[in-house]
Order: sequence, then structure tokens, then C-alpha cells
Amino acid sequence: MSTSVQVEPFVERRYGGVGRCKCSFWFAVAHDVVGVFIMMVGVFGGLVIHDLFIYAGAIIIFLSLIWWVFWYSGNIDVPPGELEDDVGLIKLKNRGLSRVVRRVSDRFSSRIWNSFRKDPTSNNRPSNPGTEVSLSTIYDSTIVSSSKEPVRETLSI
Repeated sequence: MSTSVQVEPFVERRYGGVGRCKCSFWFAVAHDVVGVFIMMVGVFGGLVIHDLFIYAGAIIIFLSLIWWVFWYSGNIDVPPGELEDDVGLIKLKNRGLSRVVRRVSDRFSSRIWNSFRKDPTSNNRPSNPGTEVSLSTIYDSTIVSSSKEPVRETLSI
């Protein structure tokens, strides 16, 4: 017994007017209007501190750019076919080329990464643990130490 399932095609929702991010749009417009108003008060107000109003208006208009960027980036439409993640959804038409490019990139980056790593087989210890190490002090006396038995000397200041 088989059942048929009908799938409706995906239709993007159209947003009229200012788009999806209405709040960002109106914040940007409000900042622009307030900034221009404060700037015009500084230009035509005849106040003693007119430069403060001019600079404050310019700063408010500049800060409205943040809201304009939010509004614009929130209204960018990406077709659902191009929404793929890097985890496992690979387009079938680019599968062979993508795989080759990914492998070359992984090999190249791993070689660069491994060149900065220290060699795990080499460490800062002497290669032969039975060798003697000589230590010299500021008094030009040499202390010879063997790795077989610890030597403790007192230091007087």
C-alpha cells in the first residue's frame, strides 16, 4: 500500500514597503531626522555653543549608518538552493571539483600548520641520560653533577 504525498513548491514571502526589518529602517530615519534637526539648530540658531550642536548632529547622522547597515543586511535575499552548510550538504553538480579543492586545501594547510609545531620526538633533555653536566657559578667554581646520584650543596649569601 503506497500513499502519495504532494509537496507544494517553496514560495518566498514578499515584503512590501520597507522590507523585513522595519524597526531598523525607522530607527535609521529617526536618527537622520534628529541629527539634521540638531545640526540645523547649530547652524541657524545663533547660539554661543553652535559648534556643539553641529558636531552632535553629525555624530547622530553617522550613528544612523549602523541602523542602515542592519536594515540593508537584513533584507538581503538568498535563494534556498544556495543555502548549504559546510557539514555535509554538497551540491551534486560541483561534487567532484569541490572534493579535489577541499583535499588540496586541507593538505596545504596541514603542511603549514605542522611546520610551526615542534617535533614531538625531540625534547630539551640530553640525548644520553648518563652524561655529566657541569654547572658554573659567578664565583668561577665548577660543580660537576652526575645524573646517577643527586648532589646538594649549600649556598651562602
